Amino acid sequence: MTTAFASDTRLHPLTAIRAVKALFANGEDTRQIFVIFRALRGRSGVRAFQRFQASPTGQQILRDRRTLLATLEDRTALAALPAGSMGRAYFDFMEAENLSANGLVQASSDWDNDPVPPDVSLFRNRMRDAHDLTHILTGYGRDPLGELCLLAFMYRHSKNLGQALIVAMSWPRLPDAARRAVKQAWRNGSKSQWFQNLDFEALLPRPLEDVRRELGIAAPTAYQAVMS
Repeated sequence: MTTAFASDTRLHPLTAIRAVKALFANGEDTRQIFVIFRALRGRSGVRAFQRFQASPTGQQILRDRRTLLATLEDRTALAALPAGSMGRAYFDFMEAENLSANGLVQASSDWDNDPVPPDVSLFRNRMRDAHDLTHILTGYGRDPLGELCLLAFMYRHSKNLGQALIVAMSWPRLPDAARRAVKQAWRNGSKSQWFQNLDFEALLPRPLEDVRRELGIAAPTAYQAVMS
């Protein structure tokens, strides 16, 4: 049975455009990203949750009331994972960038507090907490081009128009090599397995390259060429 939503599914393009301009003015203002996603989410979140809810993995996660944040905040356990594993790569990434999984909770806490059923809230929180895992899986960094490529890649999974808007408004500013990287990210996202019903907890101990291969994630060669 599909869980009913109580959140606003209308599009708010003017709010999104103002937030994109604010983000361009201050790239460190990550709150604006959440404002953009919220403004242009529409029914994409409804459809994503319904697909998650219908999948065997999603059903198990909902039954278990599993919280991804608790796993990602256990740095001792992550540090103990084998070198080359997805979880160890995530740990090393978070340490190098001086990040905490809880940081996304704080950044999003004041923008998305619609009253929704517990299952929907669990799913939304899981997708929020998985953001830095998508950096690890796709190979895109936290530099401006890496974040833009990740948005292009993940739009093919979430269908949130906010991601597409940021890419579109950034496009005129990009040199040709960066455009090639974004185009490749768009294509790579369309070819990979859907991320939003992954059992991330089970993937963390596994070799990262094996996980990428099984999920059909192509190497971001155009992005790597720019960064090199």
